[in-house]
Amino acid sequence: MAKENEKTEQNVSGVMLKICSFIVDKRNLFFLIYALLCIFSVVSRDWVKVENRLTEYLPETSETAQGLDLMEEQFLTYGTAQVMVANISYDQALEIQEDLESMEGVFSVDLDETTAHYNNGSALFGITFAYTETDERCEAALDEVDAYFASYDYYLSTSLGDIAAELVDKEMSVITVLVVILVVLVLLLTSGSYAEIPVLLLTFGSAALVHMGTNFLFGTISFVSDSVTLVLQLALSMDYAVILLNRYKEEKAQMPDREACIVALSKSIPEISGGSLTTIGGLVAMLFMQFGIGRDMGTVLIKAIVLSLLSVFLLMPGFIMVFAKLMEKTKHRSFIPQIPFVGKFAFKTRYIIAPLFVVVIIFANRISAGTSYVFGYTKITPPVQNSVTLAKEMIADTFTQDNMVALVFPSVDYETEKKLIGDLEADDRVNYITGLANTEALGDYTLTDKLTPRQFSELLNIDYEVAELIYTAYAVNDEDYAKAVNGLANYKVPLIDMFMFVYEEVEDGYVTLDEDLMQQLADANRLMTFAREQLQGEEYSRIIVHLNLPVESEETFAFIDEMHTMAEKYYDADRIFVVGESVSQYDLQKCFGPDNTVTGIISVLAVLVVLLFTFKSAGMPVLLIAVIQGCIWINFSVPALTHENLFFLGYLIVSSIQMGANIDYAIVIAGRYTELRGHMGKRAAIIETMNVSFPTIITSGTMLAVAGILIGRMTSDCAIYCIGKALGRGTIISLLVTMFVLPQILLVGDRIIELTAFVMKMPLQSINRRGSMRIDGAIRGHIDGEITGVIHANVRGNVSAFIQNEDIDMLEEETKGKGAD
Repeated sequence: MAKENEKTEQNVSGVMLKICSFIVDKRNLFFLIYALLCIFSVVSRDWVKVENRLTEYLPETSETAQGLDLMEEQFLTYGTAQVMVANISYDQALEIQEDLESMEGVFSVDLDETTAHYNNGSALFGITFAYTETDERCEAALDEVDAYFASYDYYLSTSLGDIAAELVDKEMSVITVLVVILVVLVLLLTSGSYAEIPVLLLTFGSAALVHMGTNFLFGTISFVSDSVTLVLQLALSMDYAVILLNRYKEEKAQMPDREACIVALSKSIPEISGGSLTTIGGLVAMLFMQFGIGRDMGTVLIKAIVLSLLSVFLLMPGFIMVFAKLMEKTKHRSFIPQIPFVGKFAFKTRYIIAPLFVVVIIFANRISAGTSYVFGYTKITPPVQNSVTLAKEMIADTFTQDNMVALVFPSVDYETEKKLIGDLEADDRVNYITGLANTEALGDYTLTDKLTPRQFSELLNIDYEVAELIYTAYAVNDEDYAKAVNGLANYKVPLIDMFMFVYEEVEDGYVTLDEDLMQQLADANRLMTFAREQLQGEEYSRIIVHLNLPVESEETFAFIDEMHTMAEKYYDADRIFVVGESVSQYDLQKCFGPDNTVTGIISVLAVLVVLLFTFKSAGMPVLLIAVIQGCIWINFSVPALTHENLFFLGYLIVSSIQMGANIDYAIVIAGRYTELRGHMGKRAAIIETMNVSFPTIITSGTMLAVAGILIGRMTSDCAIYCIGKALGRGTIISLLVTMFVLPQILLVGDRIIELTAFVMKMPLQSINRRGSMRIDGAIRGHIDGEITGVIHANVRGNVSAFIQNEDIDMLEEETKGKGAD
């Protein structure tokens, strides 16, 4: 059986060597392939559409998603903008209003003497454009308005265009450059040769460019993925290239360049692939989120990591061969020190630090549960403010801002709509409502008030006979022949319907009116058409409710439910929708609970499966996952302790990345310790483990931590800011815990790992030592005389014995003795 296994391993090894030989020998082919891919990517990188609205990623079953789809189908939404102008008088504001209203493309400009529009020497203009939000002419009109205010101290806020997204994109470009510079500095300190740096950068640069150039395959990606993926790809995947490079240097000490590269690649492919699976496993959890941005970012990041792996396996061997001679010539001493004190500290404090960490993570679990999660931007202040966020803040600080939501319901009749509006206006949490049923028209009438022919003739100052003729024509057109035949005295028609009917009749030449009346009718029709297009569709109507509640609060969310209850008195509950920023945040809050549970469970299970196959022990995966999960709890205890609001997306994404990526640090230490325990005692094994693992961990961890910190400190977008800040902080916590806590846990859990292993134990081998040593465990053999049993003792002398698990540690005196082995 043993011979068969050995033969199988030799066959696998032989196949792997052949594949690796092909990659190394045909490197020019892979250079050509990647060169073509990079050229293509330069062109195709702009083909992807970037979605800047988080609401687009809400589940299709959410109220916001259904309501937005319905409103897009039923109503027209015209472009709007708010412009605050500081240090002007009210008379100057009126002159500006006249100028704006005379511009082509501007429908109306709201301005009055109330504090909602003029306060402390500043005026707030509410501009409504004559085109819908998606019309290119609307953005052209906005540009003209923007140019008009160039000489004023003004602040412009609008949802038109992608101004905020363009500013964030510029910020991320700067961050990427800084991250690359810092990565180069890190590599200068951690590499063994200056020529290693171009090898690593060319490998990553090719992977990054191909990644950006293939994003168009997704059609559309979110602005979050577009902004942070490149930086995270650099931080997450650079250590794959470092592993291959270190393997090459080890093999190069014993064989020529080509053979060293082939052997290093054959050994690195399984090692790197296994390590990347934990990262991918953590990201897979994001694919199961209800909130679609998790799926979006998960798929984009997984693609980035896979492309990085391919670049390391297919392209980097060629770069190593090209720079092999130069790497030899540019060698320098290592700037990474040996850290034996960390291993010694771990061994001495293993029974203190390990239980203390258990206590810490229990408290961290409880504290992190109290973190204040928010689902919008109003309660978060990023460290950087761009022109868009500054304008919003200035307007909010100077003027009272309403929280506006739209209530959509079936079009039944105007009387029912008027009753609903009355119920809502009676609530002191409602400032005012805009709807057809309460919009003032001419005289004291609203748009939907029903008028008789007599009232209509008095309103327009026309002959009663003319009014009767108009009403008769309307009745015939409406197929209400009984009214036309039996008398029109009590026939009532909503004002908006009659005005628009008359206008159509005049336009068609059936009715002739004098010039003044024609102008009055044209102006009224313009306003009424504008109102109807926005507030009444073929099957649904909507009203705009202005609340005096904050955008995000439990009280606001509760009132949204109350609005449904009020509307359900008059309309079918399944056909009522409330839409607005508050509602989208309410929907996000509803998604958060299930998404949190799903991502937590799946990320742990995915990583657990990978670790089970890696370590072939049930105990080791549990210990490592417990350590990283503890780091996650500690990370998200910080905002709870500092009473800082945390954007929910920061938690969902960072917890998945932290579980999938940061656990690599723990795997490096645990894997090396397990390997060394095969022929060393606990103390010696942990000291050597920390010495050997430190360069890899500090290189990879520093890159990810720096990337997170820079993103968190240099972006103006709240979602990206929270992701970066939590990622940087979490990576630092993971680094500290894996360096100064995990070793103690491995030492204390050594026996558990051994007992839960599901591999065959190798026969015990005789140990021969001379000097001072510590022995713990079952022993059979000679210690200056035969001994059989279980001992826990320090021994000075000669030892020749079988010791279970080879649990023997040489003491300090041994290393100083002349006869030490």
